[in-house]
Amino acid sequence: MRILITGAAGMVGRKLIARLAKDGTLAGRKITALDLHDIVPAQAPAIDGVEVAIHTGDFAASGAAASLVGSRPDVIFHLAGIVSGEAEANFDLGYRVNLDGTRALFDAVRLAGFAPRLVFTSSIAVFGAPFPDVIPDEFHPTPLTSYGTQKQMSEALLADYTRRGFFDGVGIRLPTICVRPGKPNKAASSFFSGIIREPLSGQEAILPVPRSVLHTHASPRSAVNFLIHAAEIDGNAVGPRRNLTMPGVAATVGEQIEALERIAGHEVVKRIREQPDETIWAIVKGWPTRFEARRARELGFAAEKNFDEIIRAHIEDELGGKIY
Repeated sequence: MRILITGAAGMVGRKLIARLAKDGTLAGRKITALDLHDIVPAQAPAIDGVEVAIHTGDFAASGAAASLVGSRPDVIFHLAGIVSGEAEANFDLGYRVNLDGTRALFDAVRLAGFAPRLVFTSSIAVFGAPFPDVIPDEFHPTPLTSYGTQKQMSEALLADYTRRGFFDGVGIRLPTICVRPGKPNKAASSFFSGIIREPLSGQEAILPVPRSVLHTHASPRSAVNFLIHAAEIDGNAVGPRRNLTMPGVAATVGEQIEALERIAGHEVVKRIREQPDETIWAIVKGWPTRFEARRARELGFAAEKNFDEIIRAHIEDELGGKIY
């Protein structure tokens, strides 16, 4: 099996590559080749018997997508994109990468004349206020950000290209992935990870929104599990509604901090400094909070049961079990 991953150098991409290298198979088939693309070189795993090709460059550039699909991968994980805060700040770049680049990939597959499984990472940002207390699967997407709009339009393209038989697509609307390792990125949601990650590493963290903010999260472990399951699931079971809202843990910022204190103690929590940021708050308050995710659960997608589990996963996976 040959697999193409766009956005392979990003956090989720790196963890997906590590999981594929560890498993050695996908959907019951041996992995024989990995094509890894990003704007910077992805880390290439050493896997016996697996051809690994590293591709770099502007994903949305003319001809880039056609070059990537020339090897006719069996599965495509389309993770590449501009994050929410940057897409809002740079209108042209967000649309060029998140929408035009995605359509270029879809068209490249169509024109090449093969029909792989294509897993697309969408976002809960496709939903806009006003919201019910719990968003059902049937809730109509009305995004209130450029990023959410770009994801919604890509979802519609994925459904239509799948209907036409150009590929077998599954879109997964990821909740906010927390706790993200490494440095903060430009996503408006970055602080959700920062208020856990930095204190656990002995550093100060900035909290730019009220503690009452409610949001749904899943760990990087769960994100990779979502992707793997989306690649392996029976497309007929998914049906014509190809975009699925993933499950997660709904928690207020205050509940996140309480979980951190239970696990790491009060001295760690004292490293969080509240500093309101109206720009971030304006974006975040337009996001949904809780999701039914019934269809995804029925199809076998699963996440953590509580926020304590999310924090423990970060400590185990990124800190070697240690708190600083």
